[in-house]
This record gives sequence, structure tokens and C-alpha cells, in this order.
Amino acid sequence: MYRAPLKDIQFALDEVVGAQALAGCPELAEYSSELAASVLEEAARLAESVLDPLYRSADEEGAHWSAAGVRTAAGFKEAYRQYCDGGWTQLRASPEYGGQGMPRLLVSAVEEIFASANLAFRMCPMLTGGAIEAISAVGSPAQRDLYLPRMVRGEWTGTMNLTEPQAGSDLAQVRTRAVAQGDHFLIQGQKIFITYGEHDFTENIVHLVLARIEGAPPGTRGISLFIVPKFLVNPDGSLGARNDVQCVSIEHKLGIRASPTCTMIYGQGAGAVGYLLGEPNHGLEYMFIMMNAARLSVGLEGYSVAERSYQQALEWARTRVQGRPRLGKPIDAAQPLAIQYHPDVHRMLLTMKSHIEAMRHLALYTAAELDVGHGHPDPARRASAQARGELLIPIVKGWCTESGFELASLGIQVHGGMGFIEETGAAQPLRDARIGAIYEGTTGIQAGDLVGRKLARDGGQAFRALATDIHLELAGLRGAQPPVAQSARAADEALRTLEAVIEELLGPMGADAGVAAAVAVPLLKMAGLTLGAWLHARAAHRAQARLAEGAADAIFLKGKLETARFYVENLLPQALALNAIVRSGAGSIIESDPTHLT
Repeated sequence: MYRAPLKDIQFALDEVVGAQALAGCPELAEYSSELAASVLEEAARLAESVLDPLYRSADEEGAHWSAAGVRTAAGFKEAYRQYCDGGWTQLRASPEYGGQGMPRLLVSAVEEIFASANLAFRMCPMLTGGAIEAISAVGSPAQRDLYLPRMVRGEWTGTMNLTEPQAGSDLAQVRTRAVAQGDHFLIQGQKIFITYGEHDFTENIVHLVLARIEGAPPGTRGISLFIVPKFLVNPDGSLGARNDVQCVSIEHKLGIRASPTCTMIYGQGAGAVGYLLGEPNHGLEYMFIMMNAARLSVGLEGYSVAERSYQQALEWARTRVQGRPRLGKPIDAAQPLAIQYHPDVHRMLLTMKSHIEAMRHLALYTAAELDVGHGHPDPARRASAQARGELLIPIVKGWCTESGFELASLGIQVHGGMGFIEETGAAQPLRDARIGAIYEGTTGIQAGDLVGRKLARDGGQAFRALATDIHLELAGLRGAQPPVAQSARAADEALRTLEAVIEELLGPMGADAGVAAAVAVPLLKMAGLTLGAWLHARAAHRAQARLAEGAADAIFLKGKLETARFYVENLLPQALALNAIVRSGAGSIIESDPTHLT
């Protein structure tokens, strides 16, 4: 049974990120700790009472395909109606189209709760939100007026259609074609892995489809983006004829089984009617509006699923009585024998807890930077925040999803042999978490984006600015009481090591693109671990300050000090090993012959 970690999330918002992070953004002036607490409490209520009870049953049932369409698992359609009635589809969207205009910071915190409660359900509104952002950014006034109010209210949902059977992640190979016909285009092609491409939640689905206009340049330069609704939409917003788009099958998957992953055919007849979104041949650029929003959201899925796994593992460890703990000290006769007192089980639980906190802090910090990058009136402040947020997105997406899977595996280990049995429920988070490091760009793609684009495009200036700010902050914590000073010192040393290796990659070491590509994933993980240590030091400092003020929840705050210490002593040292790989591991990859693998 999942319980939203409201105290942890609120601590991250108030103490680690801080409400002052959004200061100076006029559109977000109403944001406050009290507002966040109220919204999170309502999200927790829906998650715990409606979404969580469907978590296991929907996984066991899955989605159902027929020629007539896709039927979702029992309870999902009703849950979606409650989700819409609660206004959750409106949270992030602009008030101009019926949204509430909440900051991405708060929306990300809410998304964690829904993703932990029922990841398969949450996939549909997450993708709709990305489609709303894309149409808001590049749609014509008429397109925005026609589609956005209904999508914001949740009456219609949205998808993004990129992948094709022959193309995979190589979108230069997209073959779906678009033929001009008056004020629209006729779309013909096949798309695969389309999440919620067909379902029974709403009567209309707004597909955003990458296709190539006849005569367009080859490669990614010739890709355009189209709005292709399931049902054509009349000028007054009413639905017209069924469009020539069909879901011909759904996938049988390892995890998130209740989320229909569809194969879509556009144009079995004359062609599906599609409307150009933005300018021709800019489709990939526009799709990245959705992709960047999705990558942050998928990154937080990593620690959201890990949080669920942790809660279940902790409950198991508290109630499972087995053996005698070896504590290296006499055991009182009244000492409970639950396995949480076994040092190795305690180690695993601390690993999960401290790693989840580091990921949560980094994702929310990134969301706040993107908020400032969008809404600050000072162009220089806006540009620097946007650059920092974009720099961090591949780290959040790659590191958090890889780590989330590892932690879900650790959750099974806490259960011992019973964790391998489906009936205990420990395996489902592992199965659900596995996709996070694959979709919306694999970890290798995220690492390539970090090294090849985010660091290279400005010669590392955004990273250097971030590192300078972190060094200044950590220097101010060196005189604090233990364990804050130790955490700050360890984080500072790790950051200097990360800076040195990034400078090498930006210099002669990175002159060979193959070298940088070969070690990009270890670098990304090293960056995540290091930034997590910095934010743990900040969290420990704030917890220590609140304890000194006599805050009532001493146990909770002491826990923050303990997880910060554990993180820098047990997890951060992994960054040193990754540093060695980044510096010397490329040769064994690029100098070997793939054909020799047998």
C-alpha cells in the first residue's frame, strides 16, 4: 500500500529548493509553501484512495485490444474521470485555456505522487501535457483555440508519434509521408510504441505525428509535425467524421502492462487528415518541446517507482522476523528481531532512501530552474536558468531512471526469496521501472545529449556557472557541525573531480567523438551522484538549522542528517570509480572490434 511521502516532498520544496527559487517570476507570485501543501494533500488523497488500489489489479488484467478499439483495465476509465474532475489535467496549463498556471516545480512534485501510485495510469495525462505544451508553443491561434481548452479539461487526450519499425531512435529514417491537399495534408505511415494511442478514456485523441512532406530534404531536416485527431474536429469544436487512423495492435510488455502501447496505422485508405503544426521541416525541433517535458517527467518516474519499492521493502523489513541481528554489541532481550535491524538490510534501506532523496532534490531543482527560465522578466537571468535546466534534464532522465531500476531490484533483495514471488508485489516496481531508461531516449542518448550538445554547445559555460555556484554554497557549510561539514567537503571534492574530467572531455580528450561517446554514460552517472551529494549537504544543513530552532519533528530531521552522511560515505565514492572509467575506459571500447564478440 502506497502512502505519499508528503513530509519528504514538502521538505524538498521548502528547504532544499526553497520558495525563493521562484522569486521574481510574476506569473508564479502566488506560489507558496501553504499552496503547495494543500495541493499535495489533495493529490495524495486521490493517489491513495483511487489510483493505488488499481495498481496491482490493472497490472494483472492489462489493456484489451479489439478491432473496435482498446478497453483499459477495470477502474481506469472511472479513475480518469475523477482525475479530470479534480482539475489535475489543468494544473500546469495556461489560464488562457482553462489551466491553473502552477509552476513546473509544484507540478513535478505532484507527478511523483501519481507516478508512484500508478505509473501505468499516469502515462496518459503525462503525454497529454506534453502535447499541450507543443501546441501552446507553436500552434496557430486557431489551433490553440480549437484543441487546447478541451485537452486542458481532459476531454481529449494527446500522444506523440515518433518511432517507426525501421527507424527506432534514428528519426532521420522516418518514412511517414504527408501530401498537401488544400488546407490540410494526407498522412500515410506506421508508428509504433505509441503510449495511449487508443483507449476508452475520452472520445477524441489528438495525435502529434512526425512525417515528411513530399519533396522535403532528407534526414531530420525534412521532418514536419502534424496534428492528426482521431475524430476530425468541426470549427465549433464538435466532432466530425472518424479520421483514417487506426490502432492495429497493442504490445505485450514486461511492465506498465495496463498502459496500452499501440501500433498505429495512418492512412489505410486515402490518408489520415493532418494539420501542419508550426513551420514545415521544423518538426523535430517542435517535438523536442514535448520530449524535454517528457524527459523530466520520465526522470522523476525513476525515483517515484523506487519510492514505492522502498515503502514496500521497509514495511517488509519491519515485520519480517528472521534470525538474530549481528550488531557487534549485546542485544537486549527486548530487542525486536525484525530484519530491519540486520546491518545489511539496514544498509539496503538506507541506500534506497538516500538515493531517492538525492534524485528528488535534483529533479525539483531542475524544475525550478526551468520555471525561472520561462517566467523571469530579466532576459539574462531567464537565459542562464534555462541553460542550467536544459543541462540538467539529461542527467535527471538518465541517472534517475537507471538508479530507479537498481533500487527497485534492491527492494526485491530486502524481501529475500519472497521478493521473487509475484504474490508479494515486490516485482512489479522492478518491471515497471525498466522502461524508464529506454523510452524518451535511452540512457546512451541522454548521455550523448549531455556531452555532445549540452556541454559542447557553449563550451561548458552553463556547467561552469553551476559549479561556481555550488562551490560558493559548499564553502559556506564547511564550518557547520557534523555531519554537514563532512558532507559539504565530500561534495566539494567530488565536484572538483567532475570539473576536471569534463574539462578534459571538452579539450583534447574529447576531440575524438568516439572517445566521448564511449564514456558518456559513466560521466552522466558521475554527474548525478555528485550533484546529489551537493543537494544532500544542503538538505542536511537545513535539517540541522531547524533542529537548532527546536523544530518539533526531530526524528524526521535527524533522518535527513543520517541519509546525507550515508550518501557521501557509501554512494558518492562510486563517483571515483566512474571517474577512472571516464578517464581511461574508452580505449578498450573504441580499439576493440565488435565483430570479435562471439
